[in-house]
Parts: sequence; C-alpha cells; structure tokens
Amino acid sequence: MSTRYEIAERLEIVRARIGAAAYKARRDASSIRLVLASKTQPTDAIRAAAEAGARDFGENYVQEAIAKRAELADLTEIRWHLIGHLQTNKAKTAASAFSLIHSVDSVRLAEALARAQPSPRVHALVEVNLGAEASKSGVAPEGVAAILDAARGKLEIDGLMTIPPPSPRAEAARPYFARLRELRDVLAMQSGYALSELSMGMSDDFEVAIEEGATIVRIGRAVFGERA
Repeated sequence: MSTRYEIAERLEIVRARIGAAAYKARRDASSIRLVLASKTQPTDAIRAAAEAGARDFGENYVQEAIAKRAELADLTEIRWHLIGHLQTNKAKTAASAFSLIHSVDSVRLAEALARAQPSPRVHALVEVNLGAEASKSGVAPEGVAAILDAARGKLEIDGLMTIPPPSPRAEAARPYFARLRELRDVLAMQSGYALSELSMGMSDDFEVAIEEGATIVRIGRAVFGERA
C-alpha cells in the first residue's frame, strides 16, 4: 500500500494537473470535482487522502462502501459516491448510502430508487454507454430520455456519466467526452432538466475530459497507486 506521504504527494500533483487542464480550457478549476475511486483500497489509504484534503470518494460496490463508511465514521466531511453498476435489488440500500449515484442505467433502476424515497431525494447521474460495449453497463444514448421521464419528480437527475472504450491514448477518449457533452446539451434543452454534471475522465484521460467539459473526474490509480 502507498504511504500517507505518497498519497498526499500524488493528490497534490493531480490537483495541479486539474488546474492546468482547466486553465487550458479557460475554465474555473473550482467547477471540477475530484472523486477518488477508492474501490479495493484499504481504509487507511482513504483516511490518508482525506487528511490531505480529499472529500469525495467513489466506490463500485454497495456493501464495500457501507463497511468503509462505518470504519471511517469519524470523518464526517467525506462524501460517498457510487460509481459502479448498481443492481436493482440494492437500490434501497444505495439510496440512503451515497451522496451521488453515477450509474443509473435503466428505467427499472430509476423506479427502484424512486420507491426508496429517502429524504432528501436521491441525487443521481444517468450512465451512458457511448461505445456500445457489451462488457459495460450504461444505457444507449437513445434510451436516456426514457430514464429522465421515469425519474421526473421522483429523483434528482443531476447529469450524465460515461466510461469510454479503453485506449492507450488519452486523445482517443475525446470524441466520447464531446459526444456526452453534446447529448447533455440536447437533453437539457428538450427535457427541462439542468443536467449540470458531466462525470467523465479517469486517471489516463481526465485532462482531455476537463477540456471537453467534465465537472466530475473519477481518479484512483493516479492518487492511490496501482491496485494490489
């Protein structure tokens, strides 16, 4: 596991890179939220990042996140995000466990989250599978509007999320990020939702994502190091 010093140092470097990418895109760096992808990371690593100033952490699995929350209950300023696929039968648990769910990908899941009816309402993003990859979750672009309709008045849909097909070149992700932004703009105009959030960009391509309008970047390896 990386040391506290290594995590703090990498976090500072990532923040500087976010700032540089925002400057290049003529954006305010404060408009970009850094979510640390902490899947499989021990709680000591999360604590080290929190002590270095990180506040948002993204988990892939509901039960793993709940266990970590319990162990880190003294860190009251942490916000937990669900960035992995959510099964419908875990919707009720997830609804009250996360500040933001990034992975709503079906009308059925939206309806399950709505039935959970926590107070305040669940905040969520619609995950869009722009690469039409069978190995990934996410709704096809043409299916997003139906989810927005199902969620209307029941969930707070804050925006869209995507994970582009893997590539060794960050630039290969740019068309997918640009397409998500364009889809958001069209849907916001048609649906009446603000859809202000674009969750896109990870360790290998987050600077390109920021140039294309990302408001949330999900970064794990660049801060925590390689997973064991």
